[in-house]
Amino acid sequence: MKLQQLRYLVEVGRCGLNVSDAAEVLCTSQPGVSKQIKLLEDELEVTVFERSGKRLTSVTEPGKRVLEIANRILDEVDNIKRVGEEYAGGDSGSLVIATTHTQARYALPSVVVSFVEQHPKVRLSMHQGSPTQIAEWTIKGEADIAIATEALDQYPQLVMLPCYQWGHCVIAPDGHPILAEKALTLTELANWPLITYDPAFTGRSLINKAFERAQLTPNVVLAAIDADVIKTYVSLGLGLGIIASMAYDPVRDLGLQAVDVGHLFGSNTTRIGLRRGNYIRQYEYDFIELFASQLSKRAVDMAMAGTGADNEYQL
Repeated sequence: MKLQQLRYLVEVGRCGLNVSDAAEVLCTSQPGVSKQIKLLEDELEVTVFERSGKRLTSVTEPGKRVLEIANRILDEVDNIKRVGEEYAGGDSGSLVIATTHTQARYALPSVVVSFVEQHPKVRLSMHQGSPTQIAEWTIKGEADIAIATEALDQYPQLVMLPCYQWGHCVIAPDGHPILAEKALTLTELANWPLITYDPAFTGRSLINKAFERAQLTPNVVLAAIDADVIKTYVSLGLGLGIIASMAYDPVRDLGLQAVDVGHLFGSNTTRIGLRRGNYIRQYEYDFIELFASQLSKRAVDMAMAGTGADNEYQL
């Protein structure tokens, strides 16, 4: 049995039993992947994948156990490499953060500045994408830390660490009639064209649920993945914007005013996601604590060990 065979096995599983796709990811040939999987099955005397001709059709019951164990083995191999890199590299290394535009633009700049000052030899890179992409990058090991508001709690492969809570605000051009409202309501908002986040981003699910509970249909004329785009089109008079409160700055956003609507849409929780079972390097602990001061090394270790729960960390 070889590690290479386990990698082939796991990648085929990740690619939905498509050997061609797995071979492309692994930078090898389809016949080579098929041959190594068959050699492993022969050695184990177990059929991992059911076949119809040359096509893989399903995973057998013993195959599911083999894949589960193979994933754990490869995770531990990666952890050994991470330990070696940390101790051999001294105070150098690399850290990949996967996050959304809102977090990268508004929540992370001060954290990144502090981290770079503390760890000048660590190569820091940031991947921006949708919450689903962020989770998948982290699960695959392409990112070390995931930061998002939506979707991360839907992946059991990730350990969730709540960081902070935030709400939404409505933005409107100076002089807009809605700014004169003493108590903004969902009914009033439903009367205006609205510009807000794409359904997968930045608390949009809570916005949708609030209107649904009130049995109202919002007139969303434009959806975008970041607040800067939303503010641009609000400035052009296309509609009212609903954005994360952290994304509004009265000094920078001249010509726009904001009204807090946390009472309408409730609070959102931004979370950090870590791949379950991963070895965490010291500078990763440092980054996490800079982002959320309550997440000490002990708190992170408890969560990773399964002795702490999401709701045990009070925000």
